[in-house]
Amino acid sequence: MLKFVFKKTMKTIKTGSIEKIVDTLKNGGLVIMPTETVYIAAVDATNHAAVQKLIKYKNRPFGKPFSVGVADLKMAQVLAKMNQTALNLYKNFYPGPVTIVCSGKHKVATGIESELGTLGIFVTDHKLTIDVIKALGKPITTTSANASYQKRPFKIKDLLDFLSIKQKGLIDLIVDAGEIPYREASTVIDTTIDDPAVLRQGEIRLKDKNEVLSRSEESTQNIGKELWQKFEKYFGQRALVFALEGPMGVGKTVFTKGLARAMGIKDEIVSPTYNLEEEYDNGKLHHFDAWRIENNEELNNLEFSKKITDKTVIAIEWADRVADEIRKYSEEAIIIWIKIEYARGENERIVSWGTL
Repeated sequence: MLKFVFKKTMKTIKTGSIEKIVDTLKNGGLVIMPTETVYIAAVDATNHAAVQKLIKYKNRPFGKPFSVGVADLKMAQVLAKMNQTALNLYKNFYPGPVTIVCSGKHKVATGIESELGTLGIFVTDHKLTIDVIKALGKPITTTSANASYQKRPFKIKDLLDFLSIKQKGLIDLIVDAGEIPYREASTVIDTTIDDPAVLRQGEIRLKDKNEVLSRSEESTQNIGKELWQKFEKYFGQRALVFALEGPMGVGKTVFTKGLARAMGIKDEIVSPTYNLEEEYDNGKLHHFDAWRIENNEELNNLEFSKKITDKTVIAIEWADRVADEIRKYSEEAIIIWIKIEYARGENERIVSWGTL
């Protein structure tokens, strides 16, 4: 049974009706509601005032886009130009956890499309969400309801514990469906370029390896955040080693900044090139740079093995230089190998990863 919680009176209505959700959305309200993957923050994607409220709620910079949920292909094609690649993805994967990025037709409120005019289209297989979109007759936003860099909310308590009073005050309605079973976030695929690129790897995999395209430092940080969310459940149980490979200047420290932010570390993350190691938040994160390490013994002198035994979180740049030493701990630690490479565009990077 779904519970509807109102912010003003916190009254709970035990009903399965969708009327109150749709009425709230029609009136420019912000609704927290479940999908098959996570609780989302939903507003009418065509309502400018509602989208501005959502931007304030998420505390995200203007210009960072939101994906939208649609009911069917007809609604999607009203909002976006879908090329053959997009249509093929729609045919093969919808409804399901895939977000298809297309060229937008500027039919949504300002702040939904990216600065490049692209729009992420999502068709859920979650009945309540589909029923709401159909009853509303308009697209809704499908961004996760959590505050930036906080854990993905699978239950309402996960959400409310990390929201400020100001953010809670922006919520008009909460639909509490209990705890959502854990599933990966949706896979995000950009179909607006010649070679379709995976921008976020989720449950649906189009390639044999985990690989995404980053077009900015913020995007690289977001990949760090998402990888932390994948492995956070092991925090405190086993050491987590994020072994970073890639040429100079490609963004290894940028990735670590995203990792640290996701862990709730507020300290400024700097490259440990000269100190070889930086420690953050009283040892919550250890950040190594192996560029000037000549042999494995030097790594041991930095008490690398003790940090593994203590089940800490480690980010190590230029990990390939000490790969043999890192691999010795494969039974004690979860080792995530991350390779960052330059791509075609000036600010583009290919980020791939795997575990050992």
